[in-house]
Amino acid sequence: MEMSAGAASFSVFDGLKATKSPCAITNFECRRQSQLISLPCVKAVSAPLKPPTAVPVKRSKVEIIKEQSNYLRFPLNEELETEAPNINEAAVQLIKFHGSYQQYNRDERGGKSYSFMLRTKQPSGKVPNKLYLVMDQLADQFGIGTLRLTTRQTFQLHGVLKHNLKTVLSTIIKNMGSTLGACGDLNRNVLAPPFPFARKDYIFAQETADKIAALLAPQAGSYYDLWVDGEKIMSADPPDVVEALKDNSHGTNFEGSPEPIYGTQFLPRKFKVAVTVPTDNSVDILTNDIGLVVICDDEGNPKGFDIYVGGGMGRTHRMEHTFPKLAEPLGYVPKEDILYVIKAIVATQRDYGRRDDRRMARMKYLVHEWGIDKFRTVVEQYYGKQIEPFQELPPWEFKSYLGWHEQGNGEHFYGVHVENGRLKDTSKKVLREIIEKFNLSIRLTPNQNLILCDVRSSWMQEISRSLRQGGLLHPRWVDSLNITSMACPALPLCPLAVTEAERGAPDILRRIRKMFDKVGLRTSDSLVIRFTGCPNGCARPYMAELGFVGDGPNSYQIWLGGAPNQSRLAQTFMEKVKLQDFEMILTPLFRAWKLRRMAGEPFGDFAIRVVTSCL
Repeated sequence: MEMSAGAASFSVFDGLKATKSPCAITNFECRRQSQLISLPCVKAVSAPLKPPTAVPVKRSKVEIIKEQSNYLRFPLNEELETEAPNINEAAVQLIKFHGSYQQYNRDERGGKSYSFMLRTKQPSGKVPNKLYLVMDQLADQFGIGTLRLTTRQTFQLHGVLKHNLKTVLSTIIKNMGSTLGACGDLNRNVLAPPFPFARKDYIFAQETADKIAALLAPQAGSYYDLWVDGEKIMSADPPDVVEALKDNSHGTNFEGSPEPIYGTQFLPRKFKVAVTVPTDNSVDILTNDIGLVVICDDEGNPKGFDIYVGGGMGRTHRMEHTFPKLAEPLGYVPKEDILYVIKAIVATQRDYGRRDDRRMARMKYLVHEWGIDKFRTVVEQYYGKQIEPFQELPPWEFKSYLGWHEQGNGEHFYGVHVENGRLKDTSKKVLREIIEKFNLSIRLTPNQNLILCDVRSSWMQEISRSLRQGGLLHPRWVDSLNITSMACPALPLCPLAVTEAERGAPDILRRIRKMFDKVGLRTSDSLVIRFTGCPNGCARPYMAELGFVGDGPNSYQIWLGGAPNQSRLAQTFMEKVKLQDFEMILTPLFRAWKLRRMAGEPFGDFAIRVVTSCL
């Protein structure tokens, strides 16, 4: 097993059994000269040593596939050349790193009709005009005619046949797009508030997301070898990203490796990062492996970041040792150090995250097992400094920014509500016409919506009219239940789904609105509802006020008690609730909320106070 140049002096096998801190922290003396020029006294943290190798490390099958793949090439390159409509198990694991999942239509009976889902990677959800038009065209020409907007600010293109993969991927790459790292055991798309406000903090958050994405992108070149015959169609990384990537002063890199951060085995599991500004929780900040919050000085200039670590949604039914988890405060770092701290956190997960059991391989379990203090101590070794105390933040808010808003530079943006993120039929056609006619850039939101950017005042009336004619209504005309809901694609293409999510959500929302009417709730009464077809939690149902998690055919777990601002985990209320029994289960809950809530009390707060407290 490849070890980094500076893996720490204890291993994952120690767990929490260590009787004393394994990390030697030494204080440099504050020199008189430093005091004279008012430099802070920095505690230097010793670089980690190699873990013992005498104990054999058990690894999952996927770990062996990654290690033997020649940095994500073999046997994927050979499988792509065969006449078969599908690829073998090893290649299925590797193509994820290239941004694709092999799927088949589970509605069809008989033989499996294989196809591939492609997922793009767009930090902050930014999509250039040219790329949007290309994705729209590819969906019609090589997909199933729809575009899917994901909960991580990316596109998903469904139904691509194996023999068309290279054509589709090379087209995306040559038109300012990428799918590299959109799936697989590495850093996924980096979230940031997509809103094009002309504000220093928003702009800085988006720029930081771009830099983190560049820093943690695979470097070995297999992506370009396979899809564009080795031609690297990409812009140069910023100098600070290049410098941070090369730095190995504290053992974060594999020296001489074509993958300096990831090595031959990449990360134990997928890794998610989000950046935001205080109060703006459009990114579900606490659900990420790393969450960064821009901290500004009194003049509004960014000066550093608060850092959260260890969030994640995925779990497995009937395995109570798997669970959703909120990220915890790690501390604060100045802005010039953020890339180095990101590398330090990634290196900690890389070297100590579990590789024997993929269900337990996310960083949230490492943080949970060690505790935040021990985790911080190890991160500090790879960082080379102590992390400063977490700075106090104001309460979180969720704002969708749908409809018209001023950008702050004399232009406007329009937030388009897209039901469950699926663009199809007339709506898809009208959006393309608008984006093409006015040469608009767009941004995708973490809530499956879309933003039309840089709109001049003289265009607003025509754009509003065209959107309305295409069925993309202004949010005031959309049921408030639909505005805040999300659903994963689930059936028929996702191989993990055990029941419906996207296809079933519209009818369930209509039924819930009827329940509201029955118990006397107002049209304006609403709550955050999210649906997933399996427990992996792609639509983040464990943060919802009311979450539906598939646990069998037409059957769901019901989760209650998340907060409207996505700052609290929901709790399991009932399991194995059949679709036809929703009215019997939910109507009494809504009636109790109507009769017993405090003034202005959201459903999630009521559920925590009254319902789940009794479980």
